[in-house]
Amino acid sequence: MPTMGKYLKCTEVIDCDNKAVKTQAQSLTKSLKTDKEKAVALYYFVRDEIKHNAYAPLYDIERYKASVTLKERNGFCQHKAILLIAMARAVGIPARLGFVDVYDHQLSESFKQMIGGINKFPFHGFAELFINGKWVHVSPAYDRATCQRKGFVPVEFDGEHDAKDSPFTKEGKLHIEHIEYHGPYDDLPWDEMKDYYRKWLTEMGFDYDEMAKKGDQVRQQKSWGKR
Repeated sequence: MPTMGKYLKCTEVIDCDNKAVKTQAQSLTKSLKTDKEKAVALYYFVRDEIKHNAYAPLYDIERYKASVTLKERNGFCQHKAILLIAMARAVGIPARLGFVDVYDHQLSESFKQMIGGINKFPFHGFAELFINGKWVHVSPAYDRATCQRKGFVPVEFDGEHDAKDSPFTKEGKLHIEHIEYHGPYDDLPWDEMKDYYRKWLTEMGFDYDEMAKKGDQVRQQKSWGKR
């Protein structure tokens, strides 16, 4: 599968050759035969065993490494997507990154403080897995416990169909609204992301450095997992 080579490669961030990442991925899939079965097992591990943490470090590239997210057992959408991709690659499933700008109508007030008091933010991360001849969109961001606590609809994955963020909560309120897709990427586009963040904030009238400092202050004040 020559054209898929870059989607199986280990990188500094998608470190699928890391021993802990490989061991975990192989342990979860050792008794499974098909890529579909393996992808489902990996998805639910990342979705539920890696807790969603909206206040994980944003500007530290080390924190984006799959191996670090696995060790920390928490992260936000981009961290969790990268871990799922690394684990998929570790068992031979081509995988890549996708991002989408979103409106999140259920953002907490503390999170809004970090992004200028709005509910619109860029580069929400997800994974794309190549299964049975097609790319499938898979979003492992919100673990089941978070969904239960917040009234979100858990994203379920059957190994065949797209598993996208739910547009509504369990009560039927607006939740995730996709705006603009970015990707695909075979590795984390770190410089592109930072440039996009800067442009995004500037267009809204915010100073990038000031917002980054303010965001870090909020993150330091919040214990992970709390809202």
